[in-house]
Amino acid sequence: MSVDDRLAELHIVIPETTVPVANYVTARRTGDLLFLSGHLGKHDGAVVTGRVGEDVDTDTAYALARGAAIDLLGTARAALGTLDTIAVVKLTGFVQSAPTFTEQSAVINGASDLLVAVLGPDRGRHARSAIGVAQLPLGAAVELEAIFEVVGAPA
Repeated sequence: MSVDDRLAELHIVIPETTVPVANYVTARRTGDLLFLSGHLGKHDGAVVTGRVGEDVDTDTAYALARGAAIDLLGTARAALGTLDTIAVVKLTGFVQSAPTFTEQSAVINGASDLLVAVLGPDRGRHARSAIGVAQLPLGAAVELEAIFEVVGAPA
């Protein structure tokens, strides 16, 4: 089954990619690796701001991480033309956290769970870091970046 078929089965629509807001690119390929810049957690196209554990609850932040992972897939598709040739190597998740919040890994599970559901365990499971931070760009609650491997030609 192609990744597009799996996305349709899961009722997931990959949005159009956005243009960077500064002097960088959203994706850079070197050899068989595709490095993706940070993607912020959004709802209805708007960045969701605030501290998780204070302004944003864990379940909402999980959904934001899931949505940011969908955006990562959109960027990968725009860079490669397909999602059928990728495997996730590393996912790094940043959570703007209230001082006592310690559930960063539960938040970033939203992204990890989505990537495994879409790509399957062989290509979707990955190394990961979930990091609590004092602030993120634009006040975002969640940000993700990823490294994908280009694993072969599509079937």
